[in-house]
Amino acid sequence: MSEHADRCPGPARGRYHIETWGCQMNVHDSEKLAGSLEREGYVRAEGAGQADVILLNTCSIREKAQEKVFDELGRIKRLKRANPELMIGVCGCVAQQEGERIFKRAPYVDFVMGPRATASLAPTLERLRDGDPTAWHVVDTEYRRDSILFPFDEIRRDGLGSGKAFVTIIEGCNHRCTYCIVPTTRGREICRDMDEVLDEVRGLAAAGVLEVEFLGQTVNAYRDGRGRTLGALLQATARIDGIERIRFTTSHPAQMTDGLLDAMAAAQPKLCPYLHLPAQSGSNSVLKRMRRGYDRAGYLSKIGGLRSRIPGIELGGDMIVGFPGETEEEFEKTLSLLDEVRYGTLYSFAYSPRPGTAALGLPDELPLETKSERLQRLQARQKRIQEQANERWVGCELEVLTEGPSKRDPEKWTGRTVHNRIVNFSGPGRAGRRQTVKITESTAFSLAGHIQPGLA
Repeated sequence: MSEHADRCPGPARGRYHIETWGCQMNVHDSEKLAGSLEREGYVRAEGAGQADVILLNTCSIREKAQEKVFDELGRIKRLKRANPELMIGVCGCVAQQEGERIFKRAPYVDFVMGPRATASLAPTLERLRDGDPTAWHVVDTEYRRDSILFPFDEIRRDGLGSGKAFVTIIEGCNHRCTYCIVPTTRGREICRDMDEVLDEVRGLAAAGVLEVEFLGQTVNAYRDGRGRTLGALLQATARIDGIERIRFTTSHPAQMTDGLLDAMAAAQPKLCPYLHLPAQSGSNSVLKRMRRGYDRAGYLSKIGGLRSRIPGIELGGDMIVGFPGETEEEFEKTLSLLDEVRYGTLYSFAYSPRPGTAALGLPDELPLETKSERLQRLQARQKRIQEQANERWVGCELEVLTEGPSKRDPEKWTGRTVHNRIVNFSGPGRAGRRQTVKITESTAFSLAGHIQPGLA
């Protein structure tokens, strides 16, 4: 039953289905969309075929992610034919980027809504239900402040059972990296008041949440109206009873200040010893063309500062290969950065031109074959690094926050360590609780083990 069901007496207004692509921000945005629908009396459908409202919450960070949305719209078209009353909305970053052009490719879509227009979902659906013709093919891509001020008691927390919850603290990005579409789709930075964030975290702790993850496109740029920074928020959160793990993502290296590094150390042991810190390239010349605002030495200096303050901290990152003009020598600089940093996790992509970005005007676009070949080499190198890193955990007893049954094997459980390692294990699992697992096997991407008597 929905956590909002007590606010919605009487028969349900309809059933909804949300499909989500992209990052943690998109996942949390879908929780907000679901909460908005349930506040109006909608209930979750078992699948798209049983829904009265279908929302596609989209990602446009890569061209491939964008095209997946239109592929899915093609499949949904038959549902609209069978049920003309079905309402279809495209939300998120593709909606912000494409706007009215979505209707040209998929005229059966009813409305388009950007990621900063969440608050307009309920009134838009109400107008559609009432047969208001001005609500059809409506496009809402305003950068609304109330998107980040969404009432946190109305969010459907799909992760509550796993003991973890996402908390947005900042939206948008003020950086202008030449390859990135986020400033266009998400707008400029806007921060929540720290007191409001802490109130939300206290409410989550009271509901049994053990781990919170603060979210933002550039989360370490957080500074509220009273000048309080992410460092202050981390230390205040560490003092909240019931919260046992704290994470934040995604950070920009240029804003990893010494003050923030000191605050991270002060927030131990609750702050998890893991940080996602994208480099994007190991080549100074490529970083300059990307307009990242730091060079290789500066990035490595941040890594050194982290490791000196928080021994054993693990790093995650992002890498783009095949950026316009990237030479073999520049690519080799990226490979050598993998060897030097030794990331525990890495998201890697072949450069994908995005509309409206400065990189579109750069010369020497690389052939797809070259980009694909370099991506394969990079991923093979990183896989070996992760295999070696994970092997050292075999034989250890690790604390895991159990999320629930494993998706691949429902007879087993899955969870994450403080270092963000995925662990699949057998034994008496308890979702939403910290448990100790004896690690018996490892791969490049996960660990496996079991709970022994006395370790649960």
